[in-house]
Amino acid sequence: MTRILVVDNHGQFTHLEQRALRDMGVDVELVDNETPPEEIDADGLVLSGGPSIDRIGNCPGYLDLDVPVLGICLGHQVIAQELGGEVAGGDYGGYADVTVDVLDHEDPLLGSLAPDTRVWASHADEVKRVPDGFERTAESDICGVEAMSDTDRHLYGVQFHPEVAHTERGEEVFENFLAICE
Repeated sequence: MTRILVVDNHGQFTHLEQRALRDMGVDVELVDNETPPEEIDADGLVLSGGPSIDRIGNCPGYLDLDVPVLGICLGHQVIAQELGGEVAGGDYGGYADVTVDVLDHEDPLLGSLAPDTRVWASHADEVKRVPDGFERTAESDICGVEAMSDTDRHLYGVQFHPEVAHTERGEEVFENFLAICE
């Protein structure tokens, strides 16, 4: 059975990420972001959302563990910032219903989604430039990098929250990530 760790970055939806995976029958555990990287034992990691890039703990070290990583909101931004991308304040601020345009229909994380998928996202901060080796895989009218992926390193990030009911086909995003982790 695939084992996934959800890394708690103190976001308000972190427990929903864990619950969504558990409800799918996944062996999932919530771990604090201060957990030393050498103590991480999983087939994949979800870097949760959170309130501040200043509170990411050991998340940068988790990117070197050679396991698939899905960054959600702040987790997405952590991946970008730590690997040489650019993160800055968004123009539209808080949570909103957004329609994302999936750009890469071959992408293992988002490729199966409809071209225009409605999601729930926060844009207080957002990725402005993806790191080297990453491709933009989704955009919206308000954000140029709604999602990104580096399929060679199995690193994926989404600005939106697949774990909330407001996001269409959010469970499918998690199913696709689990397939990457197998």
